[in-house]
Amino acid sequence: MKHHGSDSFFVVGEGVLEFSGAGEPTARRPLTVEELRRFRFSRLGPEGVQLDEATRTALATAMTAEVPQPDSENPAIPAGFTYLGQFVDHDLTMDRTESQLGGDVNLDDLVQGRSPALDLDSVYGRGPLDPADRRFYADDQVKLKMGKTSATTFPDERTNVELEGFDLPRAGSGATGAERRRPLIPDERNDENLVIAQTHLAFIRFHNRVVDELALTGLSGQRLFRQARAQVVRHYQWMLRHDHLPRIVDPAIVDDVFTNGRRFFEAPGRGYTGAMQPPTMPLEFSVAAYRLGHSQIRAAYEWNRVFNSGGPGPVASLLLLFTFTGTSGNFQPGTDLDDPTVAGVDTLPTNWIADFRRLYDFTEAGRPDLAPTGTGGNVTKKIDTLLVDPLTRLPAGTFDGRGTQFPPIHRNLAFRNLTRALMVKLATGQQIAELFGVAPLTAEQILNGNGGVTLDSLTEEQKAAVAANTPLWFYTLREAEFGNGLLGPVGGRIVAEVFHRAMEGSRTSIVREPSWRPVFGPDSNTFRMTDLLLFAFEGKADLLNPLGD
Repeated sequence: MKHHGSDSFFVVGEGVLEFSGAGEPTARRPLTVEELRRFRFSRLGPEGVQLDEATRTALATAMTAEVPQPDSENPAIPAGFTYLGQFVDHDLTMDRTESQLGGDVNLDDLVQGRSPALDLDSVYGRGPLDPADRRFYADDQVKLKMGKTSATTFPDERTNVELEGFDLPRAGSGATGAERRRPLIPDERNDENLVIAQTHLAFIRFHNRVVDELALTGLSGQRLFRQARAQVVRHYQWMLRHDHLPRIVDPAIVDDVFTNGRRFFEAPGRGYTGAMQPPTMPLEFSVAAYRLGHSQIRAAYEWNRVFNSGGPGPVASLLLLFTFTGTSGNFQPGTDLDDPTVAGVDTLPTNWIADFRRLYDFTEAGRPDLAPTGTGGNVTKKIDTLLVDPLTRLPAGTFDGRGTQFPPIHRNLAFRNLTRALMVKLATGQQIAELFGVAPLTAEQILNGNGGVTLDSLTEEQKAAVAANTPLWFYTLREAEFGNGLLGPVGGRIVAEVFHRAMEGSRTSIVREPSWRPVFGPDSNTFRMTDLLLFAFEGKADLLNPLGD
């Protein structure tokens, strides 16, 4: 049996058994009762009927086919929100099993490596006093480290310099290029692509700027760190509740959940014993509903002054955004991304620094001076059942597959999503609709959609299987096609309730502190992602976009 990376399984009565990529046992660690309660996936619905491999392959191939998508963009959602969503997902979930794709995984095998709470532990780790995580922090043990970019030979004086604070901190040493490029952040998945890497860096900057502000009040040392972290987390949660969620979920569902409370997930009468009980992570959220962002990904981006459709360099393709990272790439375009030994520069080249004006719309925050010129910004693709073709060719580093052998279909993101559902026997869309008491999509809606994928390439038997037992991920995307590009009664309810519970269960929580209001935005009721970036980058164009127009 081939494995990607290492496997770990919770075995009742034995604890956690961990295995190397070769299948050799490497550790045996018992779990405490608290860990079992805190780090565990849960189910909202029952186990469901799964599609066979041929049907999963056919459905994934159809969803990622290279076909014209004439009406594919959503002008209401700037492109940065796609990767903010990925950043949030990494804050919430980490599946430590890393099981062989297609393997049988029981619920008790899934032990989370992070708390399912929106508390930014993907940024902070276990804090600056933890011996293992101290390396993420500056010498003062209050601020977070940032990295320096590499000067390039690109014919431009603004890129032929090293710039401090515009790359993630990196290891800088090791036997291979991959080891030297390794990001010094708690969750290395936040260096899978360049957009999420630069997003993570923005959160580091936001924390460090909050530290500077609070230091003016006389706070210092670990008291300063704790107060800064609490403020950062509260503002982050506020932004998710008021800016991110209503862009992807029917706002009526969001308002209902945050006003009237949860009805299905760890709700009163459903095993819920109080706000401070550690949350679980529903499989229906992590394996299906919150994978909506995969349909929002563009094939290419207007990235900065250098890399855009009208610039001196090429437009930033998805492959290039994988290339210029340490986890998935090697900063060396044209080389084998799956080869960890490729050498070269060990930090991000300066000409690949993000222009955040092209990822977010700062005119929403009253800053028309921060509107990009020339080719302008980017928006997301609509939430639907069509994924861009480059997602059929994922670099192995995105799923910890470097140095292993696997079938080519395993590089297809849609196939991976559908197969992960099979591994955990996920409930179907129809089963969750019944649980929630909403009318399910009809067979005609499932098969024909509303502007999404056509399933003509599937056999009649395969179409019947998809219509009868629709994979929950596919179902939530189909549902959005009939909901003006927003997650609806099934997908939207799952996402909104999990966000609410994850905020409630966080050590710092705006759900448990309903009177709290933001202090780093334009007023006490407003704090958007653009406000976070404006504060983090001091409202300066030359920091939000150091390469200029």
